[in-house]
Order: sequence, then C-alpha cells, then structure tokens
Amino acid sequence: MRSLLPAWSDWAPAVRAPGADLLAGLIVALVALPLALGFGISSGLGAAAGLATAVVAGALAAVFGGSRFQVSGPTGAMTVVLVPIVHQHGATGVLTVGLLAGVVLVVLAVAGVGRAVRYMPAPVIEGFTAGIAVVIALQQFPAALGVAHAEGDKVWQSAADAVRRFVDEPSYATPVTALVVAAVILIGGRFLPKVPFALVAVAIGTIVTAVVDLDLARIGTIPSGLPAPSLSFLHLGELGSLIGPALAVAALAALESLLSATAADSMCVGTRHNPDRELFGQGLANIAAPLFGGVPATGAIARTAVNVRSGARTRLAALIHAVLLAAIIYLAAPLVADIPVAALAGVLLATTVRMVETASLLAIARASRGDAIIMVVTFGVTVALDLVTAVAVGVGFAVVLALRSVAREARLEQVPLDESDHLAEEHDLLRDHIVAYRIDGPLFFAAAHRFLLELAEVTDVKVVIVRMSKVTALDTTGALVLKDAITKLEHRHITVLLSGLRADHRRRLAAVGALPVGGEDSIFANTREAIDHARRYIPMSHNL
Repeated sequence: MRSLLPAWSDWAPAVRAPGADLLAGLIVALVALPLALGFGISSGLGAAAGLATAVVAGALAAVFGGSRFQVSGPTGAMTVVLVPIVHQHGATGVLTVGLLAGVVLVVLAVAGVGRAVRYMPAPVIEGFTAGIAVVIALQQFPAALGVAHAEGDKVWQSAADAVRRFVDEPSYATPVTALVVAAVILIGGRFLPKVPFALVAVAIGTIVTAVVDLDLARIGTIPSGLPAPSLSFLHLGELGSLIGPALAVAALAALESLLSATAADSMCVGTRHNPDRELFGQGLANIAAPLFGGVPATGAIARTAVNVRSGARTRLAALIHAVLLAAIIYLAAPLVADIPVAALAGVLLATTVRMVETASLLAIARASRGDAIIMVVTFGVTVALDLVTAVAVGVGFAVVLALRSVAREARLEQVPLDESDHLAEEHDLLRDHIVAYRIDGPLFFAAAHRFLLELAEVTDVKVVIVRMSKVTALDTTGALVLKDAITKLEHRHITVLLSGLRADHRRRLAAVGALPVGGEDSIFANTREAIDHARRYIPMSHNL
C-alpha cells in the first residue's frame, strides 16, 4: 500500500521551481473548461456535472495518481458509455455506477493489475495515440467551422456533417480564428518553445473578437459553484442491477487512463508512470466525484497532451488545472464566458499535430510488416469505432502475429542416435529399426498439428523415440495432438518411447491419456536410456 500513496519526491521539484507547472496548469484549465462543460452535457447530467468531475476528480487523480503529467476529467469515450446508463437508470444510477467503478479501480490497484499495461505492444500504443490525435482533431471540426449541431453517432460522421453544413452556408470568421490560433501555437512553439503561445493566442483571439465584434460562438454562462457533497443518490436496492455497468465503466476508466499515461510517457524522455498507483488515484477520484454530482472520470489524453506540450514538469500542473477550474467557477465565470470556442478548437488542433510522433510511427512501420499492420489496424479502429474496440482488436492482432512467430520456431527433426557404445554389428540394426525425433520449441495449439502429423506418418521402423527435453511449452491441444500421433504409430505396431520429459509436461500428458501404452516404462530421463531399453526389449535379429 505504501507504494500507492503520495511521496515528498512527487512534489519536491515543483516546490523548487513551480513556474512551468503553474503556466501549464493555466493553459490546461482553459482547454479543459469547455470540454468539461460539453462532456457533462453530453453525458446527460448537465454542465455542472462535467465541471464537478474536472475539479474533484482532477485534483484527487493529480495527487494520488501514478503519472506526473496525467490530467483527469470527463472524456468523450466515457460519455458514450454513460448515455445508455442515464436512459436506463437515470442520473442517480450514473452517480452510483461511478462510485462502484471507483471501488473496483482501487481493488484492481491493490491487486497489482495495473502492471499488465506494460505488456501492451508498442505498435498498439502508437496506433492508439495517432488515432486519438485524429479523433480529437475531428471533434474540433464543428467548433472550428462554426457549426452548432453536427449530427452523427461517430466522431468522423459528425465531422463530415459539420463540413457539409459549412459548405452549404460558409462563414469564414470561425475557421480563420481556429486556424490562426493553431498556426501561432505551432509556429511560435517551434522557434520560442518557452513562450506560452496557447495562452497568448487564446487571449489575443478573445480581445480581437470583442473589439471587432466578430460573430463567434463563446463559451457562455457557466455554473457559479459546486454542490455540497452528498450520498443521497445511493440506493442499496439498485446496486445489483448496476454492478454490470460499473464493471464496464471501471474497465474503460482503467484502460483509457493507463493508455493515456503511457502515451504521456512516450511524449517525454525518461518518464515512466506507476500503473497500479494510477489505478488507485483514478479509483479515489471516481469515488469522490459522484459525491459532488460528477460523472465517472478517466485520464484524458487531450488534456494530458496539452499539459505535456505546455511544459509541465510535475503533477503540480494537473493539480493547478483543477484549482483554477474551481476558481473560474467561483470567481471568473464572466471573463471565461467571452472566450471564443473557435480559439479553444485551435488549441486542440495544434495539440493533435504535436501529439503524433512521426519518427516513432516510421520506425515501427519499418521494423516489420506485422508491426505496421497492428499499428494501422489500431489506428483505423480508433478513428472509425472507439478506443476500447481499437485496443482489443490491436492486441488481438498482436497476439495472433506473436503466436504465428512463436509457432514458426517450433521444429521436429530426426536426429542421429548416439551409438558410440554399441558393437559394430549392432549399428545397422539400430539405425534400421530405431529412429529418434527431437521436438524443439513450444508444443501448443498454434504449432502442434504442423509437425506431429508428420511424426505419425513414420514407417518401416520398430521404435520411435521422441526426445522432449527441448520442449519449452506444452498445452492441452499439443498434448492431444501428440496422443493422436502416438496412437497411430502404436496402431501400426511401432513402439513409442519418450525421453527428457519434464514433470509438468508428464502430468499434462497423463491427464489427457497421451502417454504410450507402456506408461511409465516408456518414459526415460534421457535418450541413452531409451536406446538401451529398445536394444534389450525390442526383438532384433538379422532376420528382421
């Protein structure tokens, strides 16, 4: 448990030099504000719920989470999951689901499940990151084009609808504002990386919009406070029906948060998050957020990327983002209300460009055709469908290709007998009537059939010795296929002996009835003993 709790080392660098984190937190807060409002509304619980999530969950995840750069809050992927829960169980059901999901995340953290993300293939992570960048960019199309209500279930569909509506009734002030803001951030950041061009561009865009009186959509009025914490939404009689949705929300929160933290690591040199602590922090955040009327939260890749690219050095930046959002709610709502939505869309468009590490994508594409396929498939499914499906499909492809590669390493080859201590007249007899085959590598479902069927076709011998000391893995499928080969050989009156069989492999073969008819008498510690047994007990003469 101690490794899951905050330490002074998390905050020492921030105390010594807080400037970069304070500035990054301010920029992230400005970017997170409209997203929190929008995702709160999209979830069905309202703008206040989105703000409560961004403040409460954002602060707790920053303090207790496992990543220095992770920024947490409501996300688009989570909104998709929450909408049907709202329709079926109402707002109180969503709050209960969030609380239960938080408890599940804490349990997963204590159990050490977070470390499983370390086994996520690099092509999946790179494809996911690039896909999320495109998704974020597509999400900005309606705001960047000045289209208020783009339609479409998928993000690419709503982006296409926004483009169509813009072409039908073009108005260039909004897209020009978004593109200018994005260009200022990208070009300025290239030559003067220390200057907060995102903040400068948003401020200038807001001032110009007010002075020239441009007809641009503003953020508008926001709630002026957070509700008092309460458990009034919790009804024990409903818990049974909400366990399933809570597990789904917990799975999505864990997956999205860990992948977001991993993507943040890839954007920085020498950075590595603690996955179990990240789950712990997200769990506490999701337990607390519903008490204030907030929706379930996850690590948010868009805000995390803005945080990293804005120069954040420690977790203080994410905490400042939450504190500033709270301050904005209580103190500066009128000022924020005048910020053009198009300017914030420009910030996110610039962020997506900087999220994509072209060098990493090209390196993986050149590494192997299999890795390139995994990356492209993950990218495509992320954009076309959703994050969870993309990761599942990407990992599925990676597993299949990995099994294919491992299966190719498995070999069956005939090996010469060690006859050094036999009399010369016995050599030909042994060679004519005893044959030894060695299995190298894993004997499992992906490799077994290919060469054990070949073994079953051995003819014109009296004894087959199967050398299994080099078998690295044996599953039930491999055991059953070996059983089939042995049965076919024995049906043709060929004696089968096994040598070098590991104890665990012997138990598996015995469990499925795959041992030769001789049972334990057909199993030998090494090939030398198997040959001696064949010479003593298998009738041989020049008349054979």
